[in-house]
Amino acid sequence: MSVAEAISTDPEFSVLGVTGVPNTLTPTLRFDLHVSDPVGRAIHVLALSVAIRIEPARRAYDDATRARLVDLFGAPERWPATTQALHWASVDVLVKGFTGATSFAVELPAGGDLEVAATKYLYSLRDGVVPLTFLFTGMVLYAGEHDRLQVAQVPWSAMARWRMPVQDLRALMAAHHPGGGWVALSHETLDALAARKAQRGDHRFDDTIRELLG
Repeated sequence: MSVAEAISTDPEFSVLGVTGVPNTLTPTLRFDLHVSDPVGRAIHVLALSVAIRIEPARRAYDDATRARLVDLFGAPERWPATTQALHWASVDVLVKGFTGATSFAVELPAGGDLEVAATKYLYSLRDGVVPLTFLFTGMVLYAGEHDRLQVAQVPWSAMARWRMPVQDLRALMAAHHPGGGWVALSHETLDALAARKAQRGDHRFDDTIRELLG
């Protein structure tokens, strides 16, 4: 086996769609992707690292959404400088052998922790789309001359952009967390909240928090 030089014509990627993965402990998105090899080689395996970024500057926002995003991006007049790309996730995936083109899937847990910038951004959207960029790197194992196995690199310049419908994400979250969501709290805060709940005789923590909010 020999290491080939980086291919001059990179694999081309695109996003076909997204669905929710059923019967999972946490909300999980399944992105269906497509890859084509313009060189037309017999590829044995494609080992990929996929970085998924949210590009907030690539969509418009109404006043209500801007108000929900002040904590993340600051006042609207600062947005040209603050709406930088948000890293959502990095996923490793192996694509089975193919010649020409094939489809594959990337599964991404969509956590609900609002302390995470990407999650906070997604939670603030009520409609429209989420502008995403998929960045790919990795290795291509393929059959070279005389069927000798060779390796080529997939550079970070390989990418695909896609606009994910917000309703697809909200439907997935609603299926796992009907009528609500969650935030991560320290043990000390939870103990204090539980004591307050018991003192008031509240049936739900939601009632106690509403009382504290006035």
